[in-house]
Amino acid sequence: MKTRVGFAAFLTVCAASAVFSCSSESSKNVQRVLCDDYRKAMRDFVIQISDTARKVDSDFIVIPQNGQNVAWDDDAEELEPDSSYFNAIDGCGREDTFYGMNSSYDIADGEKTPENLSAEIQEMCDVYVNAGLVVLSTDYTKAVTQNIEDSFSKNAARGYISFAATERNLNVIPDYEPYNKNTSDIKKLSDAKNFLYIINPDDYNKETFISALKETDYDVIIMDLFITNNQLSKEDIDALKTKKNGGSRLVICYMSIGEAEDYRWYWSQVEEKYLYEENPEWKGNYKVCYWDPDWQKIICGENGYLSKILDSGFDGVYLDIIDAFEYFEEKGTL
Repeated sequence: MKTRVGFAAFLTVCAASAVFSCSSESSKNVQRVLCDDYRKAMRDFVIQISDTARKVDSDFIVIPQNGQNVAWDDDAEELEPDSSYFNAIDGCGREDTFYGMNSSYDIADGEKTPENLSAEIQEMCDVYVNAGLVVLSTDYTKAVTQNIEDSFSKNAARGYISFAATERNLNVIPDYEPYNKNTSDIKKLSDAKNFLYIINPDDYNKETFISALKETDYDVIIMDLFITNNQLSKEDIDALKTKKNGGSRLVICYMSIGEAEDYRWYWSQVEEKYLYEENPEWKGNYKVCYWDPDWQKIICGENGYLSKILDSGFDGVYLDIIDAFEYFEEKGTL
């Protein structure tokens, strides 16, 4: 990774990008910045994160997870993506493509996602594939060999790179070998044949976690910036960039941008004006008005989250809660 430079210069730009067609309005004695185009607001936020990072590291990888339909307008007759958005990203992540969701859109680990819902997911993901972007598909199969093999097969048939998660909390390295394991050097996302997604390694300390990851042959590792509240260093991340078999790999950092998490380093800086409802499925995670300039400063401003990720030498970022725009579209007026 290249040395981080000039984040202060980007702060003003980052904040400005949140203005869009928004206005300020008081709600329940809280002065909120409102927005009339939630999709465009999220696209612009992702684009700004990408632009900011790539001015520091031109090869920095950006992968938004879920919310594939953010790429086109709600009233579009065809799934025609915003070219600026697609130019800002290297691929997309998708959960529950073939396993992990029921007919009510609820979590259902180990169950096949209903065919009609899976078909909708595939239709959206195929827009990304057809544009030359990489789809990273995570299925929640449980530790069921038949499910795992079926997930790998179906994802491969669609041209997706996949991970079969045996735990919804993404807290373990599965016992099975990586699908399509290889000794190739992975220089860009499109080189990858498999990935590991592990962001809650609660049963590890830093030393045992780094050691366990070094013993794997995954082409890409998606992981958190912190373990046991300690930020991983550039030395830590550099140690992970070689697979056990000797090939090089990519190490990508998870970062949620559509929710604020009360266990994060930035929580003391969070302001009520952009904090919204708690996620009932994930305690301590709160929806945020992600278009608010002050929230964006926490993410991609000077000494912000993105700055820390770049300092630690990650090859890219995996952006979660992109689908927050759907939440606000459904809520309507705040």
